[in-house]
Amino acid sequence: MDVKAEVIAQFKQVAAEQGMQLASLTDELALYDSGLDSLCFAIVVVRLEHSFGVDPFSANDLSFPVTFGDFIGCYQNAAQ
Repeated sequence: MDVKAEVIAQFKQVAAEQGMQLASLTDELALYDSGLDSLCFAIVVVRLEHSFGVDPFSANDLSFPVTFGDFIGCYQNAAQ
């Protein structure tokens, strides 16, 4: 499964379901500028955990992502 494509798909799906205006998803986009709120991020994380079978945010040594590219990188690293 293509991690980046799945993350993008979930961002788009959750934004549509929650009636949020999603920004253009570039690697440099700050997550707080994405258009999603904390509930949307929680939904995305749960769905991605279901898709990939991992929660990269449960690791003790993880620094939380700041950009969309960082967010994707968390899942790419965890899925390996």
